[in-house]
Amino acid sequence: MPAAPKQRPRPSVLALPNRRVAFSIPFVRFLPSGRSLLIGFALLGLAVGGYVLARQTSMFSVRRVEVTGARPSVLRRVDRALAPLAGQSLLSVNAAAIDRHLQALPDVSLLSYDRAFPHTAKIVVSAERPVAVLRHGADAWLVTERGRVLRRLDDPSGWSLPRIWVADSSVPGNGALLTDEAALGPALVLGRVLAADRRVFARVSEARDVNGELMVVLRGGPELRLGAWEDVPLQLAVAQHVLALVDPSPRYVDVSVPERAVVG
Repeated sequence: MPAAPKQRPRPSVLALPNRRVAFSIPFVRFLPSGRSLLIGFALLGLAVGGYVLARQTSMFSVRRVEVTGARPSVLRRVDRALAPLAGQSLLSVNAAAIDRHLQALPDVSLLSYDRAFPHTAKIVVSAERPVAVLRHGADAWLVTERGRVLRRLDDPSGWSLPRIWVADSSVPGNGALLTDEAALGPALVLGRVLAADRRVFARVSEARDVNGELMVVLRGGPELRLGAWEDVPLQLAVAQHVLALVDPSPRYVDVSVPERAVVG
């Protein structure tokens, strides 16, 4: 009798449990409730309504305008220009509105504006002084110490300010800054002279830009060649000292390098 065939051992398979871990974040618990949303929207509506009401009523109307930053004569002109602000709401008055009222004063610019509730507008301005009459042929313009064109002049002979002559230059409109260096440089240097010494400025008849070198011409006197005019107060002091020592008056005094003044 033949022997029974041996049965092969069957591999045993161990079934591992399916360990699927689910991470669930309860987002719902972080959402505001309907009641909270209702209260939030109600508060927002009250805030917007209150703001609109304050803008349209006299609750915060302008009753006082405080202007600082310039000479009394300039402040009086600014006060007249800003008179229409009276009665308006402080919430509706902004820098753009103030600038619109100051457009009639091209020599005045707004520096800052603040509200002092309930009824005061605080405004700081800066005023530019006219320092020259810009001439281009028969045309003339009044120019400030920062090179800003104030206005066109019909009769420049009534102004004793120094002249700036330009042969080929386009002059921008009122309130705009000069862009041509032949006109801008002399205007800026005259502003420096005025700030440094009013007595010297009163003697200046003309300012020029010669190949990038700035000079001022004194009435009945020499040219003061300032070069790059990096230290105008020192240059003017040296020039005055030299002129006091030299007789007769020279044709020019070059103080572009104050330590080595040159007389010609």
